[in-house]
Amino acid sequence: MEVILAEHLGFCYGVKRAIEIARQNASSDGSSSTLGPIIHNPQMVERLKNEGVGTVGSLNEMDDGLVIIRSHGVGPKVYEEAESRGLELVDATCPHVKKAQLSAKLLSEEGYTVVIVGEKDHPEVKSIFEWTGHGAHIIETEAEAEALPRIGKLGIVSQTTFSGDRFQSIVSCLLEKSREIKILRTICTATDLRQAAALELAEKVDAMLVIGGKNSANTTRLAQLCATKCKTYHIETVAELQDEWMNHVNKIGITAGASTPDWIIKEVYKQCQSRA
Repeated sequence: MEVILAEHLGFCYGVKRAIEIARQNASSDGSSSTLGPIIHNPQMVERLKNEGVGTVGSLNEMDDGLVIIRSHGVGPKVYEEAESRGLELVDATCPHVKKAQLSAKLLSEEGYTVVIVGEKDHPEVKSIFEWTGHGAHIIETEAEAEALPRIGKLGIVSQTTFSGDRFQSIVSCLLEKSREIKILRTICTATDLRQAAALELAEKVDAMLVIGGKNSANTTRLAQLCATKCKTYHIETVAELQDEWMNHVNKIGITAGASTPDWIIKEVYKQCQSRA
């Protein structure tokens, strides 16, 4: 059995940056915490905890200390609340997410009704929404786009990890909703590269392993895309590998989400090689 790695996989720049920032601000006394999981990978979050970076769900859980804003970003009120509580704040928001936030804010200030193309429950999308003053529409499907009323001035941004093809399809539906439209395609290049590489590999193999957190939107999307081409398994760690998946498989491909650490990818690769 041949084991093939996708050309682009694993940690992206924004995730690497966030992890480095967290490690630089680790503390031995438990005074450093990220607001929510810094990335959507449980194994990395646990490793950071052991290194001195905890996780809190709300600023209400902190009386003092240092709070790290996770890669997905937050709305402006969180910065204000942290300052009012006297908390030291370190911002690990992905620069691409920051760009999407500020793009949405600018469109809103210029009088556009903002549409955010993305997943309603994703923390990044929620943060972008908050930068519009809670005045945006969040659209996840073509049907939702079709249901929008006509809008005088329409400004469009996207979740950075959203599918490029899906974004274009939804935008096509939105083009009929206004005569004045400004589109700011804020999808991260790393997302496009990983999706394209995964699809290319999935067309050449008998099965795909997609590695990453089950709570990771970009990893889940990789698995969905690969599943359109071949048998696909979404796993978090090597412990989930099953021997039966390798039966009658001549070529197996491996890709991983942007929040999947290298060591987890290597463990899966080695285990597959041992069964080859």
